[in-house]
Amino acid sequence: MLQELTIKNFAIIHDLSLSFDRGMTVLTGETGAGKSIIIDAVGLLAGGRGSSEFIRHGAEKCVLEALFSIEKNPSTFELLKKYGVDTENKEVVIQRDIHHTGRSTCRINGRLVTIAILREIGESLIDIHGQSEHQELMHAERHLPMLDQFGNAELKKEKKDYQNIYVDYIRLKKDYDDWQTNEQELAQRIDMLTFQSNEIELAELVPGEEEKMEEEKILLSNHQKIVESLSVTYEALQGDEGNGIDFVGEAMSAIQNIEQYDETYKRIAEVIASSYFQLQEAASDVLKERDQLSYDEGRLNEIEKRLETIHQLKRKYGESVEDILHYYEEITMELTHLQNREVNFEQLENLLVERKKELLEKGKLLSKERKATAVKLEKAIQEQLNELYMDKVQFKVNFLNENAASEKTMIFATGIDQVEFYIAPNPGEPLKPLAKIASGGELSRLMLALKTVFSKTQGITSIIFDEVDTGVSGRVAQAIANKIYLVALHSQVLCITHLPQVAATADQHLFISKEIVGDRTETHVRALDETEKRAEIARMLAGSEITPLTLEHAKELKEMAQKEKKAVNK
Repeated sequence: MLQELTIKNFAIIHDLSLSFDRGMTVLTGETGAGKSIIIDAVGLLAGGRGSSEFIRHGAEKCVLEALFSIEKNPSTFELLKKYGVDTENKEVVIQRDIHHTGRSTCRINGRLVTIAILREIGESLIDIHGQSEHQELMHAERHLPMLDQFGNAELKKEKKDYQNIYVDYIRLKKDYDDWQTNEQELAQRIDMLTFQSNEIELAELVPGEEEKMEEEKILLSNHQKIVESLSVTYEALQGDEGNGIDFVGEAMSAIQNIEQYDETYKRIAEVIASSYFQLQEAASDVLKERDQLSYDEGRLNEIEKRLETIHQLKRKYGESVEDILHYYEEITMELTHLQNREVNFEQLENLLVERKKELLEKGKLLSKERKATAVKLEKAIQEQLNELYMDKVQFKVNFLNENAASEKTMIFATGIDQVEFYIAPNPGEPLKPLAKIASGGELSRLMLALKTVFSKTQGITSIIFDEVDTGVSGRVAQAIANKIYLVALHSQVLCITHLPQVAATADQHLFISKEIVGDRTETHVRALDETEKRAEIARMLAGSEITPLTLEHAKELKEMAQKEKKAVNK
């Protein structure tokens, strides 16, 4: 429920703080005092569209803040959890600043959120109904969601089961439609994949072969240089005249003659000896390598041609031979799938038929639940209309597709039903679409009847009625007051009203006035005590001149309202 509301620099409101109680609260006052401005502020906190025009003249920004208790609102808990907003104390603080540039800053429990998130969470907290909100009833597409909202757990389960199958059905249908409409594209795709597959297959690539051939190419390309270097190396080490190994051998012999005299000489002798034998081994290896070398120009050309083939494939299909082979595996699988498309298409077609059959069966079950729910809703609405002195009005939930679940049945995300509310305002008249024949007064009372029925299951923390009682009086006014109070038994209700009967029924009465402070107009609000309540109700009854008779009438109206409330509570 809405516990506190703070408004700063909003329209003609300079700085206003309000506290609200549970049950039914009415806001009354002279026209233009700012009653609807307060509701506009609440609407902005619920994610309504903001504008710099809301900012009080001369101010940089307006600041709106509200404190809600959400102890009995699980849907809000889930949304806050979804968006990572802390909810440990079971309270929600919403703040919205609107700057003169038109930019809005929104926070929930101190966390910055977008307008879209604010709206989603706000709609779970606040339900605002004004005279324009009656238009919801004028849109037939809103009638089915209203019916589903009234449904029990079984209906909701059937609807969820249906929608799960519907998602899969739509996916299959898209695949089916794509397959049918893209036949030419598929043929082109097959041609391209076939060419690519053949090109890679003919190359007979082997992992690692490119690296080996690059090494062999280097050797063949530098054959002469390698032979010359090996020959020079061998001659220097072990040539016929003055070679390095002989000189090292002479040094080794000389040092060995004195190694027994000192450990240092012995160590040097060991090093020279080791080098001598290593150089002999190296010379042998050099000679062997030189003698084994042979130049094959044909092999070099073959390698260069093979590497060029690999490079061309790499430009098309991957950065390495391994990547090309991986791509080959992928396109081979796709090609097999596409080449078997007739078999696959037939399987897809059969699966789509099966899924549609299953969907229609689920649609029938959902439709059955809806029709049972419609009977209960019709009865509940009729009872409420009777109490609103519309007992001659007939209300019916009309199913536009009575022959549901045939092959020609339209399938929607919501089910197979198309629903519209029908009424017959006068006896003897046929039922017709509500949107085409209902008057403004009838729409107002129909909306209130629906809200009375739905208030038990809707789970909204606060419901606001903004002058929904305009244009009625007498016993109808009292009936409307009773209905609003009945809604307040399940949800906190804030109601702007001009009807004394509605004001007399309220648990809390806030009086809105405007005053000139300095040279500026400001809105003020105060909670009325019992004496002030009677005086305000008397003003609503008689206008500006309050007499002892109107005060007595107001007192009587309050007493009657208390009796009505006791009767409702029973």
